[in-house]
Amino acid sequence: MSVYTIITDSACDIAPAILADWGVKFVSLTYHFEGSDKEYTDQDMPAPEFYQHMRKDKVARTSAANVETFKSLIEEEFKAGRDVLYLGFSSALSATCSSGQMAIADLMEEYPQRRGIAVDTLAASAGFGLLVYLVVEKQKEGASLDEAAQYARQMLPKMAHWFSVDDLKYLKRGGRVSAAAAFAGTVLNIKPVLHVDDEGRLVPVSKVRGRKAALTTIADKYGELAENPGQGPVFISHGDCLEDVELLGQMLKERFGLPAYDLITFVGPVIGAHSGPGTIALFYIAKNK
Repeated sequence: MSVYTIITDSACDIAPAILADWGVKFVSLTYHFEGSDKEYTDQDMPAPEFYQHMRKDKVARTSAANVETFKSLIEEEFKAGRDVLYLGFSSALSATCSSGQMAIADLMEEYPQRRGIAVDTLAASAGFGLLVYLVVEKQKEGASLDEAAQYARQMLPKMAHWFSVDDLKYLKRGGRVSAAAAFAGTVLNIKPVLHVDDEGRLVPVSKVRGRKAALTTIADKYGELAENPGQGPVFISHGDCLEDVELLGQMLKERFGLPAYDLITFVGPVIGAHSGPGTIALFYIAKNK
């Protein structure tokens, strides 16, 4: 059985140190602030600092990882005699996965003795990160390259992403809500609850009034959809709003006996640029998304 490396990208919102501990390598998406030519990766600026810039109305623009960046990383693995399994950011939200697929296709022509498989995770943030974690666990159990890729594809419909944002203006910038809806939502303290659907798209599901109601709705969905409520693994991402993480955790513990989250991460700058400060998201294995 061939040795293979799992590769991902920074839209999984898992810290580089944790990915390294899992044995996973990654490429970075990038962003810049309007009015500046300086380009940042997800790792260049601490997330709290990034969100402070956003709270001061700085606008961040994001870019997908390109083919050459992927080639550089994948070729290192091929030269070392290792195959590659790439788990990529949802193609419905970014061109990054396509870049990884093209890089693998090109390099397999140059290195015909090596193999690479790319899987579009149809996922984002730590929901994407949760799938990476699950595939790493399969690899540790001895799964081959093909078995790990097949497992990843089988899990796609089960990777639940449920989240809410604190300010609709960031979704308005990305065209997710209209200017009128964003204005009305701000005036009426409306908080949307969204999820990532089976095609990897960001979809508004409901609107509630107030932050606590949004967190309650996310908890309700967990009880409704989780494959094993009260059991892990459960990941959470947040846009610099740890108090809300603690409140959601208390709800889940009281209602479903969930002892704790398996991992809490920041929503990274590349995704946070579109969701804004105060985003909170819950990820788990579900009966369906």
